[in-house]
Amino acid sequence: MAEHDERAHRDEWLHTWIGSSDPDHIRLGGLDLATEVMGQMTLTEVTYFLVTRRQPTAGERRVLDAVLVSLADHGLTPTALAARLTYTGAPEAIQGAIAAGLLGAGSVFLGPAGDTAEFLAAAVARGQAADEAVAARVAAGLRVPGLGHPLHKVEDPRTPRLYALAQQEGLLGPHLMLLREVAAAHEEQTGKRLPINGAGAAGAALVDIGVPPGSARGVVLVARTAGLVAHLAEEALSPLGPRLYAEVERRASDP
Repeated sequence: MAEHDERAHRDEWLHTWIGSSDPDHIRLGGLDLATEVMGQMTLTEVTYFLVTRRQPTAGERRVLDAVLVSLADHGLTPTALAARLTYTGAPEAIQGAIAAGLLGAGSVFLGPAGDTAEFLAAAVARGQAADEAVAARVAAGLRVPGLGHPLHKVEDPRTPRLYALAQQEGLLGPHLMLLREVAAAHEEQTGKRLPINGAGAAGAALVDIGVPPGSARGVVLVARTAGLVAHLAEEALSPLGPRLYAEVERRASDP
């Protein structure tokens, strides 16, 4: 008996709140998957529930849903091309092609949502004003996350919509508000007007609705996975990978 108790105590750490199963049940966050989750909660709600350990309010669900939709796809970006070209080389391994696309989430594409979330959360936690936060980044030779876009030079169309939705739901919180101030401070200090990009607004919105800053990039990847699956479905029907590869090969071979 004592040996059993000692073993049980030793193995207490080896568990997860997120999910478990036995021969008759599957549980998700302590809820019965079949009766309490399936048909009751959307994927958006489940994502929020598993990341934050509480179910979202109607407003939080609406904002998170808007964030996920806003980041699902942005055309033939490097991440989409990476997925499609990987599929060209290994059409039997769709999981590899999706992984290739997700691995491209960095400081230029996809990553800015997470970078902005962490940047703003740190500034809010320190009680740091926008001008101080911007000055520190500029002095260090670092870009200010959440600002600027390679295509949307004047305004990213996702940004005002996310702000409007957050305001409608009473969720225009300190991180979204600070991001506006950061954009103004950056323009004042550098003389360059850079719009708030959709990824930056998404990152700020995620933190304002309770997503941990360090999880923001992961939530973004949930959204982009849907877009990558769509790209691969299209690639199977209308391949552009082989033609892109052939074109690059031809140009590289020309004297």
